[in-house]
Amino acid sequence: MNPEQINPYGGGGDKSRQVEAMFDSIAPAYDFMNTAMTFGMHRHWRDKALTMLADRLADMARFGSAAAPLRLLDVACGTGDVTFRLYDILGPGIEITGVDLSAGMLKIARQKLEKTDAGRQKAISFSQADCLALPYAADTFDAATVAYGVRNFSRLADGYAELYRVLKPGGVLCVIELCEPVNPLMRQGYRMYARHIIPAIGRRISKDSRAYSYLPESIAACPHRQSMAALMKSAGFTDITWRALFPGAVAIYLATKPL
Repeated sequence: MNPEQINPYGGGGDKSRQVEAMFDSIAPAYDFMNTAMTFGMHRHWRDKALTMLADRLADMARFGSAAAPLRLLDVACGTGDVTFRLYDILGPGIEITGVDLSAGMLKIARQKLEKTDAGRQKAISFSQADCLALPYAADTFDAATVAYGVRNFSRLADGYAELYRVLKPGGVLCVIELCEPVNPLMRQGYRMYARHIIPAIGRRISKDSRAYSYLPESIAACPHRQSMAALMKSAGFTDITWRALFPGAVAIYLATKPL
């Protein structure tokens, strides 16, 4: 099924508006649920992806300086988990902008920012924005990240085109996205867990009866591995690599906007 046809609350409504409403609804439970449903592995997946991004930027000599700080964009930033970790791995001497559709998620991200140190407060900012219409000029950012967000884009190809537009030539895109395992036994276990256990826990913790049923539906419908890489190529990206991590339920994609 086309992922653009999978809506959190069903029907033929605008997917972006439904995604926004869903994340506003589950924002208070979001961090807890991420840890619970991945058994904490999401932190390893995140750090592996951002280390791979740092390595590619280093290879391309794209680290910032006092005169020209590295500018990063974290799309679908949610409560800021990846945004803050970007600073830990690539900072200081960088500027990071986190954007998200959901005001509820951004409220929590900003509360976290208020409680952190002055260096992070100076380097990090959060804004509400639609990933399909980013309020930034072309060729603005040295790198962009999207963690578990592209499957929520209402038009995935347009989302990649917009990310391509705002990256500088030579800029790097890093995407982390959930997927179904290839191994038949792993896939069977994953489907039972994702389709039955996660929705049951999600309904109890988040009080949203649909959000965590939408999760496995959107994962199953989203392109992954070679198909995801092909979409990036169609948007104009080059040097596209991807790597699946244990237990095969998440993949990291890196791509570069050519010079």
